[in-house]
Amino acid sequence: MASGIRNVIVVGGSYVGKATALELARVIPPTHRVLLIEPHSHFNHLFVFPRFAVLPGHEHKAFIPYSSTFASVPNSSLHSVVPARVLSVQPKYVEIDREWQGSNQVPFDYLTIATGTSLVEPASMRYDDKASSAAYLKSHQDNVKRSKSIVVVGGGAVGVQMATDLKEIYPDKEITVVHSRAHLMPLYHEKMHEIIKRRFDELGVRLITGSRVVIPTNGFPKDESDFVVELTNGTKLKTDFVILATGQKPNNRLIQDLVATARDSLINPKNGFIRVKPTLQFLDSQYPNLFAVGDIADTGMHKAARPGSLQAAAVAKNIQALIEGRDPEAEISWSPPGIHMSLGLKYNIVFRNPNPAEGQNEPVVKYSDDGKEDLNVESMWTRMGVQADEPGRYHL
Repeated sequence: MASGIRNVIVVGGSYVGKATALELARVIPPTHRVLLIEPHSHFNHLFVFPRFAVLPGHEHKAFIPYSSTFASVPNSSLHSVVPARVLSVQPKYVEIDREWQGSNQVPFDYLTIATGTSLVEPASMRYDDKASSAAYLKSHQDNVKRSKSIVVVGGGAVGVQMATDLKEIYPDKEITVVHSRAHLMPLYHEKMHEIIKRRFDELGVRLITGSRVVIPTNGFPKDESDFVVELTNGTKLKTDFVILATGQKPNNRLIQDLVATARDSLINPKNGFIRVKPTLQFLDSQYPNLFAVGDIADTGMHKAARPGSLQAAAVAKNIQALIEGRDPEAEISWSPPGIHMSLGLKYNIVFRNPNPAEGQNEPVVKYSDDGKEDLNVESMWTRMGVQADEPGRYHL
């Protein structure tokens, strides 16, 4: 380890991982450095993927350089973004898929896992580089443009946003959303379903609920020909393009080599998330220096950016305490699920479930018609420390 400096590792550089790395870099002493290990060459701004997979001309804006990640924190030169994928977490080091500073093993004093969940394309990218990912989005746009009928599988936020964008950009196309449950976005109060259904009706999006799509072993055709999509209730839909917007798979494989003190003490078998204490330390007491944060952590909270940022701050305080020889005391607290989402190019809502602890029985809903075509992507570039002050900089 360079000059005896101790490593504090964050695995995963998406929203919550990046936030955790920055919070840590602001509070840990100069005896320690933050290493943010992330395989993508650029920050993947996932929130814009659903739209940029449909609307041409903005795909290159979805991928932001990590070059200025630590520019705003003290001792910024100490900290690094390590371009690698963690294959395995051990009690005192991680194994990565390429050499970094002469080794495939990176030791640490403290480690936070922020690997989140895997989504089906186009909600996430299979490629690690910007050029390939942007090319995929352009290819998806082309598939959408030439299609006459599109079936969107899944009625979560991604499926809903894509369906409304599709119908607004291409009003003549037949857009159908198939959702397995009775209500769209079932994590939220039933009024969310009512709002979305009303918007679907305004735009002419067809909705089928309470039935699943039968997904062929080899996937759906992509050769521009018509084909039939079968539902579990016997319905058959003729279409020429299918967009999958289904489910999330926890990225937990990197801790499979850790030895647990008790059965199921590391991963919750019901959902695949990493079990944590309220301090976000691993629930397994033999790993007090290991933390999990964001979507991968089994906190019981909704998976979103706002609770994730609060978790990032708690982890930083607790690792700072451990470095200083104190007990970690920062704990996360429950908050009702909330989301800011688009329902078309300009129309968008902020929706928050009622909080019974505050005597609320009805959700908080704010409607706006001020959305931007590129979803104000420039603000994310600014938050990443990269000024997109002229169009060419979006290609960095």
